[in-house]
Amino acid sequence: MPMNNGPIISLEGVDVFQQDQLILSHVRLSINEGEFVYLIGKVGSGKSSLIKVLNAELDIFTGEASICGYNLRTIKRSEVPYLRRKLGVVFQDFRLLTDRNVHDNLSFVLKATGWKHDKAIENRIHEVMDRVGMVSKLQSMPHELSGGEQQRIVVARAILNDPEIIIADEPTGNLDPETSDELMSILKEINEQGKTILMATHDYHILNRYPARTLVCVDNKVEDSSENEKLVDFSELLDE
Repeated sequence: MPMNNGPIISLEGVDVFQQDQLILSHVRLSINEGEFVYLIGKVGSGKSSLIKVLNAELDIFTGEASICGYNLRTIKRSEVPYLRRKLGVVFQDFRLLTDRNVHDNLSFVLKATGWKHDKAIENRIHEVMDRVGMVSKLQSMPHELSGGEQQRIVVARAILNDPEIIIADEPTGNLDPETSDELMSILKEINEQGKTILMATHDYHILNRYPARTLVCVDNKVEDSSENEKLVDFSELLDE
């Protein structure tokens, strides 16, 4: 069951493993409700593994960790779906269902997470599509949309259940700079409305244009740039 109030994400002394390989050692971080935080690092530095811990895809066996009030050390398998409803995930590769239109992609998610009334489903779909400026694309198939349009749909899908946290995993990775800026404007607006956002990125343009607190995966650690002056030049910590 959810625990008492505190930081919306908190890890203390957590070791992150993929199978038997240590990926991140003694992770210590705290993110408060309403923060916008970047997560950066080279490929293989542990960004995706950390996200999997937060999404309860990877178990932890050392330290303490909580997200949205759930203890990730003691969470039961039966509780994981309820945790994930509090997390909206934006993927780099979209992961839209290619055999159905945009409306039916969103309807599928709502029905799968317990929505039963058609009118409520329709209202929510139109609400989130209006929020990302894509109401006109409800009947479009994913292959008919540009990469930027698909990513807007993915953001709409992520906020369908009004999650407490948006986890964006390289959301601008397949987008040109102008489209990336449009997506960041949407994410910033969502953040200004009170949602916590953790965004993994390797996009130096985004980091410079939209500065925010930055966590860095480096040398099997997670460092906070606000606490480590050596991490000011992020360009050396990102892939070419």
